[in-house]
Amino acid sequence: VFRTFDKDNDSCISVVEWVEGLSVFLRGTLEERIKYCFEVYDLNGDGYISREEMFQMLKNSLLKQPSEEDPDEGIKDLVDIALKKMDYDHDGKLSFMDFEKAVKDENLLLEAFGPCLPDLK
Repeated sequence: VFRTFDKDNDSCISVVEWVEGLSVFLRGTLEERIKYCFEVYDLNGDGYISREEMFQMLKNSLLKQPSEEDPDEGIKDLVDIALKKMDYDHDGKLSFMDFEKAVKDENLLLEAFGPCLPDLK
C-alpha cells in the first residue's frame, strides 16, 4: 500500500500523495480502484502479477487450517484457478489488461488476492 501511495518513489508520502491515495482508496471510480489494486498486487512492480506473487499473497491472506494436506498444494490450486479465470492472453501471468477485464466481468475479483481496500461500512 505504501508503494502505491508513494508515486515518486522517494520513500516518503507527501501530503499531496496522501490525499490523492486516500481519494482513490475511499471514493475512487472502479477504474481507479482496479489500477490501485493491481499496483498493490504487483509486488515487484514489473507490470505483471506473476504466479509467484499470487501464491505469496494468497498464502499470507488465508487462515492456516489444521489438516493432513499440505496447505501449499491448496494455494497452488487456487493460483491455477485464478489464472484460468483471469489470464486472457494465456501467458501465465496477469497483465493490467487481464486484471481489468476480469474485474469488469466480475467485480468480486477486485480483491481476489487479499484485501487492499477499506470496508465501507
